[in-house]
Formats: sequence, structure tokens, C-alpha cells
Amino acid sequence: MRSFASDNNSGVHPLVMEALNRANIDHSLGYGDDKWTEEAVAKIKETFTPNCVPLFVFNGTGSNVVALQLMTRPYHSIFCAETAHIYVDECGSPVKMTGCQIRPIATPDGKLTPELMQSYLHGFGDQHHSQPRALYISQCTELGTIYTPEELKRLTDFAHLNGMYVHMDGARIANACAALNLSLKELTVDCGVDILSFGGTKNGLMMGECVIVFNKDLQPEARFIRKQSAQLASKMRYLSCQFTAYLTDNLWLKNANHANAMAAKLYTELKKLPEVTFTQRAESNQLFLTMPRPVIDRMLESYFFYFWDEEKNGIRLVTSFDTTEEDVDEFIRLLKR
Repeated sequence: MRSFASDNNSGVHPLVMEALNRANIDHSLGYGDDKWTEEAVAKIKETFTPNCVPLFVFNGTGSNVVALQLMTRPYHSIFCAETAHIYVDECGSPVKMTGCQIRPIATPDGKLTPELMQSYLHGFGDQHHSQPRALYISQCTELGTIYTPEELKRLTDFAHLNGMYVHMDGARIANACAALNLSLKELTVDCGVDILSFGGTKNGLMMGECVIVFNKDLQPEARFIRKQSAQLASKMRYLSCQFTAYLTDNLWLKNANHANAMAAKLYTELKKLPEVTFTQRAESNQLFLTMPRPVIDRMLESYFFYFWDEEKNGIRLVTSFDTTEEDVDEFIRLLKR
């Protein structure tokens, strides 16, 4: 089955699978005390900064709640776009795990700005109000848009001036780097991000994410928070070894470049059709558009994809590292039929 539903539906890159097979030979110490995890940690420090603390976890939601727990106490508040994954798609787990109030902010394109946030920052020191402490941003956003380094620096400077930490959900950060032609370090450490959820599952990994703690003040408690959050894997080598393969010879970037290229090809072909209207800029591997409902229903008979706004006939199409030109051509052929 081929689909444009989500990059979560794609397979595992062969080089990642090879790494998993190599890690599966013989016995090895558990809980990260193994050579595979040591190698992956070194690779991540080489990629981002030697002073970071990488924590391998099972999944994206787990990485987000670990990061947010490190930044907050239950009397704090967490700010995010109203489309944010932690607000829309994580079943309230960030609220349950942190005890914090989440303050969603309306945005036209999924991106926060200091101007959009300013009116929400009040009640500092007032015991009757949750205290602002964490800013959550997604890169790429849930609407497929991308923060530039300049936009990120403005946000992190604004947050830090107001006593807040910045958590970047980088489930699709590879696609953002590919689109902007920037390194992972340039789009995180150099922009003042405090903690990154470094994703790979959407870009060729089998499973697992990595919480990378850049802020030294947040590092001492990180391992305890991970364990208490049920995110410490006993056979950690199967999580960590994937990241070594992912960061070797820029596999992460090659995969993301291909996914973005397939989205660009799909966008170019869809743009030619009068019944298609795009609702967001096409900047990464996610496309947001509307089509007449009868056309959508007909396409769903052959391809699976998600509604984004069913009332307005809005859908989302997502390309992956293993999307082929034939996939795109066939989708367009059926759409024109």
C-alpha cells in the first residue's frame, strides 16, 4: 500500500536496518551502558555541540513530555501554537505529566512570534496565576511551515528575557534543515534552543527519538526525569544505533531532501489543477490544500490521506524518504481521470 497520509507510514531505511542487525549480534549491557549508545552519543555531540546531553527515548510524545517536565513545575504554564502537537495530538499527556496549564495561541501559519505572545505574558509573581515558563515550538510546524533562524532567535531571545525556556519539537527538523540549507546545529544550538526533541522516525528510523538537552542548568535532572517518565529503554542499543546510521554520511539530510523534492513535485503538478487550492505555503514535505469533496472521496478509494479540516474539504498530503516519482505521477494521473 502506498499513501500520502504520513511520513510515519514509511518504511525503515536499509542502512538503519543494517545498523539494527549489527546491534543484534551477541549480548550487550542494558540501559545505555553499551558501545552502540556510546557511539551514538558521540555522534550527536559532534553534530550539535560537545556540551549537550542526549537522552534516547521510545517516541515523540515521550520526548516532548520529558523535555517539558525538565523545564517546568506544576504551577507553570506552557505556551504553544493552537495547532501544536502537544495541544492537539498527544491526548493531554503533557498536561498530565507536567501538571502545567497549556496556553494555545492562534497563528495563521503555525508559527509563533513575540508579538503574538506578548499579551499572554502577565501575572508574573502573582500567586493566583500559573507562571509562564516554557515555550513549545515545532520545526517544521504542524502546518508544514518553517521557522527561519532569524525568527527562532527573536523567539528564544524574547522567551529568555521573560524567564522562559524554549523546547523545539524537531520531529521533522531534518526537512526544515534541508529546505533552508542549514545544519542541525545552525537551526538549534545557534538559535538559542534549550532542549530539542530530535526526531528520526518520520525520516527513515524504525522507532525512537532523542531528547537533546543544550541548557546546562537543565542537564542534572534529565536522566531522572526520563526514567520516571517510563522512557528509559533497557535494550537501548536498538534505539541509539539508529542515530549513528542516521547521522553518518548525512543520511538524515539525503532522506529529507528527497522527501522535500517529492513534495515539491507533487505541489507543482497539483498547482496546475483548477479544483485545487493550497491553504498554506509549501515549504517542506507537507502539503495542505482543498479539493471538491467528490474528488477527495474518489481519491480516497485508491490512496489514503487525512482530512485536516473536513468541514472545508481541507486535506493534508505528506511525502516521505521513500516516496517515488512514480507515486506522485500515479496520484496525479488518478486525480485527472
